[in-house]
Amino acid sequence: MKDVFYDVKLRKKVEAEVTEKVKYGDPGKERYALRAKTSDGRNLTKFVKKADWEKAAV
Repeated sequence: MKDVFYDVKLRKKVEAEVTEKVKYGDPGKERYALRAKTSDGRNLTKFVKKADWEKAAV
């Protein structure tokens, strides 16, 4: 599944393949994120809503 991430180094949005779904925080205060890698191996993270996180097919 591909998604759009903001690449801080390039200072623009890029499309990358989602590699994993991650949940951060304590119970009741969770944050949901999608992780990806750029073509040169750098990590990208995008925080999303819980509904979008659950729909993501990784």
